[in-house]
Amino acid sequence: MIRIGDLIDNRYRIVSLLGEGGMGTVYEAVDIITKRNVALKFLKANVARDKVNLARFEIEAKATATLNHPNIVRVISVGKYENLPYMVNELIVGNNLEDELQTRGRYTFLEAADIIDQLCNAVSLAHKNGVIHRDIKPSNIYITKEGLVKLGDFGIARYSDSKRVTSNTNIVGSAHYLAPEVCRGGEASPRSDIYALGINFFELITGHVPFDGDSNVAIAVKQIKEKFPSPRKYVKNTPKAIEKIIKKCCKKNPRERYPDVESLQQDILQLKTNPKLLRPRQSIWVRWFGFVSED
Repeated sequence: MIRIGDLIDNRYRIVSLLGEGGMGTVYEAVDIITKRNVALKFLKANVARDKVNLARFEIEAKATATLNHPNIVRVISVGKYENLPYMVNELIVGNNLEDELQTRGRYTFLEAADIIDQLCNAVSLAHKNGVIHRDIKPSNIYITKEGLVKLGDFGIARYSDSKRVTSNTNIVGSAHYLAPEVCRGGEASPRSDIYALGINFFELITGHVPFDGDSNVAIAVKQIKEKFPSPRKYVKNTPKAIEKIIKKCCKKNPRERYPDVESLQQDILQLKTNPKLLRPRQSIWVRWFGFVSED
């Protein structure tokens, strides 16, 4: 059992408990050599005994360790203490986007474009190194007090040429952000991550996910069968340029999506550098008569 004050492997002094979930426990610790604060992520004992869970933990450590970028949560080292596998990550001073969305509701169009732009940096590097994240969602995206966006939690990431850790029958990842081909049990690809980026863009500007349901299976069925909704369902003045980007990311057929993250990022950069593209869409009443309708 890990306690406050414990010294892990003669290097990391446990300072406080940061959080606990079904899979593991995260502590803040001080690296007594570098004098820096870090985050220690321990797998729970019962979880570590499961081969699939242990494999996911090892994949996360391996995948993230190869990806050195300011927009990716950095893995410093890995180890085992009292038979519990642990990972040492940089300590993020800030919140994840899920918490931020719950607090503020939604982001402005420009703020959302900037977040997606930074995520593109992270995902582009991952794809260039053959890593598919497969679980890009607000709870896995962190934002520092300085506004730096960091993608983390590569626990179900997959190398392009690797074998599956889980069977085709399991929904691996969060169904709200899963591409239709993955919901059907197919292989994830870089374009599956692009689909997830589009879903995140939708949620950032509306405060809602496009598809919801009572279970992962119900949501997955909607991802496969239902028409993708317009963000104007929730935010009527969504700029056409943003709606076009989201819909291209989230085409049912992966071949109709952006071919790569770099192509998506080019369109995002145009949004950020051309204020006209971010102008809120006006109702016909404003355009014709100069006043806003009651609806």
